[in-house]
Amino acid sequence: MPVFDLNGKVALVTGAARGIGYETARQAHMRGASVAVVDIDPEQAREAAERIGGRAIGIGADVTDQGAMQAAVAETVERFGGLDVAVANAGIAPEKLATVRGIGAEEWERVFAVDMLGVWRTVRAALPQVVERRGHIVVTSSVYAFVNGALNSPYAAAKSGVESLGRSLRAELMPLGASAGVAYFGFVDTKMVQDAFANNGDRLAENMPEFLKKRIQPDEAGAAVVRGIEQRAPRTFAPKWWRYVSALRGIVNPLLDSRFERDAEMKATIREIEAEADEQGAAAVSAASR
Repeated sequence: MPVFDLNGKVALVTGAARGIGYETARQAHMRGASVAVVDIDPEQAREAAERIGGRAIGIGADVTDQGAMQAAVAETVERFGGLDVAVANAGIAPEKLATVRGIGAEEWERVFAVDMLGVWRTVRAALPQVVERRGHIVVTSSVYAFVNGALNSPYAAAKSGVESLGRSLRAELMPLGASAGVAYFGFVDTKMVQDAFANNGDRLAENMPEFLKKRIQPDEAGAAVVRGIEQRAPRTFAPKWWRYVSALRGIVNPLLDSRFERDAEMKATIREIEAEADEQGAAAVSAASR
């Protein structure tokens, strides 16, 4: 028997036109919830809502726009009478692997704006309703919250911040009768992950142990989120074994950091990526001076 029964509740999920967000919304709907499918593309949000069923609406909103998120919450409340659950799931990744020195400032800040500030703005918009109805908030982090984010620093920095936000939020909501949880995923076979592997080729995987490369399906990730909501869980991991890595992070992280510092292949990869960034920078300067 769930601690928090989704039957008759109202849930809002961002980044829900596909992937983890879609599966979270679909499976919450299967449990009896009404769902607001929020995505930056209004048409895709509406199409996803139609596929989910009659108690679903599609809303176009950019999570980096506070006004748009407040409007999405208001539309959800107007349609369904309230909001019990918010899942701040929308996220993006850099277009390709890059060092902190080599990545464009605009690209770094774009990823951080969506993955960290977008979560904050979603939470901020949903909080009044969730507190009033003693509901639950999920913020989507990643195992990058506690593993080394070399060559993927904006994503890792954002996901670390999301974890911290979720932990703070839970402590603040529990005395009010509401709750919050953090969802951590390894590689999920979403379009974002597929594009990341396609754009970065073997480089993304060549410095990882084999067991880290295995991808789970979006329906597995969505099921984990829904189970976490039903239990008002503080932490949800998919695959589940990542919870042990997280619990041992004080031991594991220094070992992984040390491995990255010493690993010859990792050093070679970084030098190659840095050299490419220098070449591209020089070519851009040359083109601008013509």
